[in-house]
Amino acid sequence: MSAVTLNNIAKRFGTFTAVHKSSLEIAEGAFVTLLGPSGCGKTTNLRMIAGLLDPTEGEILIGGKRVNDVPIHKRNLGLVFQNYALFPHKTVAENVAFGLKYRDVPAGEIPKRVQDALDLVQLPNVGERYPKELSGGQQQRIALARAIVIEPDVLLLDEPLSALDANLREDMRVELKRIQERIGVTTVFVTHDQSEALAMSDQIVVMSEGRVEQVGEPEEVYNTPASEFVANFLGASNIIAADCIERSSDSVALEAPIFGKLAIPVWKAPNLKSEGKAKLVVRAEKLLLAAPDAPAGDAVSVPAKVETVDYQGQAVRYFVRAGDTQLQAINMIDEHPYAAGSDVSLQLRPQDCAALPG
Repeated sequence: MSAVTLNNIAKRFGTFTAVHKSSLEIAEGAFVTLLGPSGCGKTTNLRMIAGLLDPTEGEILIGGKRVNDVPIHKRNLGLVFQNYALFPHKTVAENVAFGLKYRDVPAGEIPKRVQDALDLVQLPNVGERYPKELSGGQQQRIALARAIVIEPDVLLLDEPLSALDANLREDMRVELKRIQERIGVTTVFVTHDQSEALAMSDQIVVMSEGRVEQVGEPEEVYNTPASEFVANFLGASNIIAADCIERSSDSVALEAPIFGKLAIPVWKAPNLKSEGKAKLVVRAEKLLLAAPDAPAGDAVSVPAKVETVDYQGQAVRYFVRAGDTQLQAINMIDEHPYAAGSDVSLQLRPQDCAALPG
């Protein structure tokens, strides 16, 4: 049974459509991320699941039961928002216990449930402190403890890490995934951060302008994007106009500027059904810069010149010119990056490419 089902859900505010009609199945125990830029409809979808917004069309099922007319407090959902929404005048233990008092949990059981939740988020000794006495990362953990202490059917997380600094954010995403896997709760996570989505999710739902662009496992969405939007939004991609000149049961042959003829595995071009105009998708990290005379092995090698160097520590992003085309490449480096103005060979393996309809 699916934990959450959206059947032809749409949401309109007057004449503005925030979410166009779409459907989604979320499996029991899965960690599903709604990913997209601001205003794409991901939070609107989350708020409809929560019962904070009513859908204009369609139905929502939780555990197989229609909940369109069920108020939020009767849906047994755990909610964690961007600002944590902790009560400043209550202790940590009182904050965590808040939801239990409205669920007919025996008073004698509440302290143990609260302590178990605090243990789970690795803050066992802060129950008597107040939120203002905690760091941002600790407050985020307390908000999570409050959400999971009620043993929700579904955990809803609306950009809960966005207020944290970069290093703490990376630590917390690992911690959050650890907790979710340990308790096995179905989780719907909203973010605009691609790295969070790729690192944490069992399934990613990529959204743009109120529409679902693609649904799939992280590796699938990243390596075989269903649209140019997905290719550009998840990571850095080069999109090159090309022609599909041949298609067989196992490969698609593209003729592309700069690189010539490339035979791409057919599974990397699932939406390219026939010969004709196409788009070659080359992830920036799949373009390798090498010395002009370096052997290419099974890669296609073309001459290029480095125009701009964006040094990032262990990696560097290059903007290079090959013929009349500027491309970006992200390479790991051991010592020094190529300098602007350097002549290089640009190497690409056809099996590392993807293709879209033109």
